[in-house]
Amino acid sequence: MANPLYDTLFGRHAGRRTPFLIPQSGPVISHADFLGLAARIAHALVDAGLAPGDRVAAQVEKSPQALALYAACTQAGLVFLPLNTGYTVEELSYFIEDSGARMVICDPSREADLAPLCDRCGAQILTLGADGHGGLMAQAARHEDRFETVARSEEDLAAFLYTSGTTGRSKGAMLSQGNLISNAVTLAEHWRFTEEDVLLHALPIFHTHGLFVATNVCAVAGASMIFLPKFDAGALIELMPKATALMGVPTFYTRLLSDARFTRELTENMRLFISGSAPLLAETHAEFEKRTGHRILERYGMTETNMTTSNPYEGDRRAGTVGFALPGVELKITDRETGEELPQGEIGLIEVRGPNVFKGYWQMPEKTAAELREDGFFITGDLGRIDEDGYVGIVGRDKDLIISGGYNIYPKEIELLLDAQPGVLESAVIGVKDADFGESVLGALVPRPGAKIDPEAVMTAMQGQLARFKQPRRLEIINELPRNTMGKVQKNLLRDRFGG
Repeated sequence: MANPLYDTLFGRHAGRRTPFLIPQSGPVISHADFLGLAARIAHALVDAGLAPGDRVAAQVEKSPQALALYAACTQAGLVFLPLNTGYTVEELSYFIEDSGARMVICDPSREADLAPLCDRCGAQILTLGADGHGGLMAQAARHEDRFETVARSEEDLAAFLYTSGTTGRSKGAMLSQGNLISNAVTLAEHWRFTEEDVLLHALPIFHTHGLFVATNVCAVAGASMIFLPKFDAGALIELMPKATALMGVPTFYTRLLSDARFTRELTENMRLFISGSAPLLAETHAEFEKRTGHRILERYGMTETNMTTSNPYEGDRRAGTVGFALPGVELKITDRETGEELPQGEIGLIEVRGPNVFKGYWQMPEKTAAELREDGFFITGDLGRIDEDGYVGIVGRDKDLIISGGYNIYPKEIELLLDAQPGVLESAVIGVKDADFGESVLGALVPRPGAKIDPEAVMTAMQGQLARFKQPRRLEIINELPRNTMGKVQKNLLRDRFGG
């Protein structure tokens, strides 16, 4: 039966015995073997009583089985909700409750902590470990490797991804089958991916970049992926002669450049290096080209839109820009107050429209209406400009969202925790430039009168309450927060002071 996303990404490779996943250790998994694995998981999910449209929340370590879970949800018509492996149980409770997930897949080590939450929410729970074992795979092993694909349309939802703004609750971005298909097909064509390609996949698969860009592009093209559990510069260097492409965040490239083994000779077989999810410093571009002869291709996207722009595959890849709008995507720069389109060269809000743009925020009609215009243009919240040659440049964010290593960080969440620490009167959290992560978190703390703040104690307290990527890298003790006449904290002045 017709299921556009499954058919486009996976079903088209039925019977193919060429490699799809090449794990760092363990057997190579062909396209056909992967489909069989996904089919067994789809049977297990349906046997658990899940029906098309039900949400499956997954907080699991990266593995071939974890990726097959995504394919299984697609084949069974379920809505896949990947969750950051760094989230604490307290953080997970909102996502599970808000999404109405009927099934939660977690690491075996978290089952006991999550079970009470799942009981309260009426969700079933199954386990999947980093080694590919657990309750989910035990159930899947009882089934055959063929599953009758559930009929869906391009308008049906395929995934939720939660994204943070600078105020209010995290928002569940609803992505349809059509959203994911259009972006995967466009990127595979734009970046010239074929079945001859071998991608070094070292990104997490709970995030747009690793799942809906890297994986989907390779699936569409029939390419292979060297599937690493996490980023390891030494492993990338060892395996690079066997690959043709790498998708990464700025951290990947700064770490590679810091290793003397990363040379022009090592990259001879590579045809493409792509960077995104955070700004890449111009110095990194220049040093990378000098070392390897390759120019990194930088692109731009976000949870709600997947990818919207890319530097050209053939042509000038300009440092400090994210290239041009992708085929089929419209991009304009608008006035922040009036919404009117601005002349070329002026800075304003980036708005995009196209088949890649999401359907809205789950159970948040007011937020959807505020950010998704009736004519289909999405207000990204990013500030940018289009230069005289048509290249798009990102100059900042309209709000105070921090993006570190490609992950969105909501400052208010951290500020509330900092404000509760002994001796702290108030705090402000900002993002400061970081060569590895694009940005890192800095907390500015104002002590209560007569009190003394212990920065080390504050750092320790954050460890048990926040995922690691959200924890401040620096704390600065200051006398007062800069404010305007209306009493609003002027974070731009804090960035000027501490951003060097």
